[in-house]
Amino acid sequence: MSENCNHNCSECSSNCGERTEPQSMIEKMNEMSNIKKVIGVVSGKGGVGKSLVTSMLAVKMRQKGYNTAILDADITGPSIPKAFGLCEKALSTEMGLFPMDTKTGIKTMSINLLLDDETSPVIWRGPVIAGAVKQFWSDVIWGDVDYMFVDMPPGTGDVPLTVFQSLPVDGIVVVTSPQELVSMIVGKAVNMAEMMNIPVLGIVENMSYFECPDCGKKHSIFGESHVDELAKQYNINTVSKIPIDKTIAQKCDSGKAEEINCSCIEDIVNAIESK
Repeated sequence: MSENCNHNCSECSSNCGERTEPQSMIEKMNEMSNIKKVIGVVSGKGGVGKSLVTSMLAVKMRQKGYNTAILDADITGPSIPKAFGLCEKALSTEMGLFPMDTKTGIKTMSINLLLDDETSPVIWRGPVIAGAVKQFWSDVIWGDVDYMFVDMPPGTGDVPLTVFQSLPVDGIVVVTSPQELVSMIVGKAVNMAEMMNIPVLGIVENMSYFECPDCGKKHSIFGESHVDELAKQYNINTVSKIPIDKTIAQKCDSGKAEEINCSCIEDIVNAIESK
């Protein structure tokens, strides 16, 4: 401890034995970036449509006039570039990396935008993957962004923990599907967020139902929905349901995510805006 110490740890960067306040683990963003809100999109298991929901949220917010961005934190299973038809490689200078813009101007960074071959597997251990995610935050020149959506890999492992600890996450959106098993997995994601003091802004149930184009009747292909009971159990006020619609898959597969009808997630978007 210095002789001139005033015992105000918040004004001091020294890591002395007398420090009484924990130092922040938040990574510093690039000095040419100004990101106002960070929203994580999480799921307890894979295959429930987390990247789809991330894309839809970014598209809807962009349609409402916000500057939006997607940080693809799913390093070993990136799908965001394909959904938006991004094929070129991201550029860099000594100042940092530049994100790729989609057709409507959504700023995007993904590991597939840095690989020579998008089909090349990323065979990295957890700490290296976590380091790449932090670099996407600190080394990318994002510019002015109103809402950044972070597409996270499933589970509660290294990357979600890194995002929660290293990025100033304002809230998360949990993605699920109608199967009974998923209810337990959702609980893990919600409880992790609560342990990290990050609010859950809403739940999106993907593949919720199929609406017959002839008679309009809704069919529960993957079982009856339990998302409303699940939301009530965890005191989550906002729920959105995405139907099974082959045009959604077709749009994503053809790189036209910006043409998807995103009206079904309007309640989640409103919850994010009011945050």
